[in-house]
Amino acid sequence: MQLSRIDLNLFTVFDAIYREGGITPASRRLHLSQPAVSHALGRLRELLNDPLFERRGHEMIPTPLARSLADSIASSLGNLEQMLQRVGHFEPGTAQRCFTIAARESHELTFLPALMSRIGAEASHIDIASVRIDRRDLEEDLQSGEIDLAIDVALPLSNDVRRERIGAEPLVVLARADHPVVQGKLDIETYTSLSHILITGRRRGGGYEDGALARLGMSRHIKMRCQHHAAASQVVSRSDLLATMTRSQAVIVNRATGNQLLPFPAEVPPLESFLYWHSNVDEDPASQWFRAQVKECLGQARSLYDSTTRDTMP
Repeated sequence: MQLSRIDLNLFTVFDAIYREGGITPASRRLHLSQPAVSHALGRLRELLNDPLFERRGHEMIPTPLARSLADSIASSLGNLEQMLQRVGHFEPGTAQRCFTIAARESHELTFLPALMSRIGAEASHIDIASVRIDRRDLEEDLQSGEIDLAIDVALPLSNDVRRERIGAEPLVVLARADHPVVQGKLDIETYTSLSHILITGRRRGGGYEDGALARLGMSRHIKMRCQHHAAASQVVSRSDLLATMTRSQAVIVNRATGNQLLPFPAEVPPLESFLYWHSNVDEDPASQWFRAQVKECLGQARSLYDSTTRDTMP
């Protein structure tokens, strides 16, 4: 099969159907009509002599051949797109592009407002998409260009993924203002004797603080699991539960609740955060510009919350 005889747009259609799970969402992603996407899929099926996707309900389920091709096609398309983006000079004031950053809700709170304010003033045609981070697919998504940047804790990724440490924050504990046991101070015995809220998107397992407690030969009772820090702060304000989070997260969500904000009652290393991107965009002017904007806003946020904490922590 000669590459010169193949329409490479067919692989763009394949990638969209594979990622979106259907012809209709793929057509929206590609800004094409559904018949055009169906026609392209038909040509690729004939070319490869395989159905590639089989309809099951409202979904298009990939065949074994499609699954075996998907990673290579996504990687190749991503590398080609990144190469084209490096051609020419990037002018943020006139560029039209959407940058996608994968981050947890806690990181969104700290830097997204400053980032949109900054980009809105300097690059009015640049759009931002902040999406939930999926650690299982993160390296693949960075390589393909599905995600431009990611912010998360230390992760075991390959050397193809660049990383830069962007900060380390101490843990703090929230307790309601009129808590019957916690009044302006908190020791480790009291902390472990009370019930807690764990803020996590995972269905099971503990948090960073539970690992720290385990290393000290201690544990705690998790009474409630929830996904958002603001929700946890509201629950704390109406119960005797405690919630543990990083300092900047606590400063933000506590503005609406007025809970006590106390140091974590044990020696625990600060929780480190890293900025991640793929090596294939190291020299991309657009990606370099976006990384600089994100790092600047993260630095501003750290300075703001450091100064605020001096007035709110005991």
